[in-house]
Amino acid sequence: MTNAAILSFYDPATGSYSHLIYDHPGGHAAIVDPVLGYDAASGRTAATGADRLLATLAEQRLTLAWILETHAHADHLSAAAYLKRHAGGRTGIGARITEVQRHFGRVFAMEAALAEQSFDVLFEDGERFRIGTLDVEVIALPGHTTADVGYRVGDAVFVGDTLFMPDLGSARCDFPGGDAATLYRSAQRLLALPDDTRLFLCHDYPPPERAPCPVVTVAEQRSANLHLNERVDEAGFVALRRARDATLHTPALLWPALQVNIRAGELPPPDANGVCYLKIPLNLM
Repeated sequence: MTNAAILSFYDPATGSYSHLIYDHPGGHAAIVDPVLGYDAASGRTAATGADRLLATLAEQRLTLAWILETHAHADHLSAAAYLKRHAGGRTGIGARITEVQRHFGRVFAMEAALAEQSFDVLFEDGERFRIGTLDVEVIALPGHTTADVGYRVGDAVFVGDTLFMPDLGSARCDFPGGDAATLYRSAQRLLALPDDTRLFLCHDYPPPERAPCPVVTVAEQRSANLHLNERVDEAGFVALRRARDATLHTPALLWPALQVNIRAGELPPPDANGVCYLKIPLNLM
């Protein structure tokens, strides 16, 4: 099997990582969790990060085969649709995204639009596909949301929000369909992998004493993760996670992000005046 080349790109505004995976220069690539910039005050989007990914594709002479989401993000807008328009490729996400779409489709009164603007491929747990000469395995990782998945390529797994860096622990589980016990079991699937397996993260919010980091090994997570190390059992994690979630604020970009991200990164259809609008439900949370 060809070893994957992996480049990680950090978006400091949202603390998010996007990852570019490819088999060899001049070959095929996938992009995991691309970010579209969004300024809530002005209502403007920006493709700075996505353009950097496109430039790297061009530099390496790569054909974009896949644009992969680990889940429907609540903290940044996806650049999947922008990348697809400019570089092609198919969009993919876990099959249980349909549950998330149904729930938030009702919230935003947008079920009809979802039928027209959705993902190209919905992956089941254990499903396999290829990025050029690279073999990819899908790993279902529910808990943060029902639809979270990871993508395993050789000794690398792209884990989304299942785990953070060891000093930060784990992702919240209080979104609709989220569940702390389920997240614990998903994390155990990752922590049972070989010690030197590299876990590529979707987010890092580093303390002042260290720089952002996109990757950590299973061994490092198992020994030092603040919430999910080998000394923490399921009951202890559930109690810790629920107590912490009760103190967290609603993500600043929750409503803009979800109504774009469940559409595979497409903005809402324009109104008669040609302008796209985002909906903000009042007094719902």
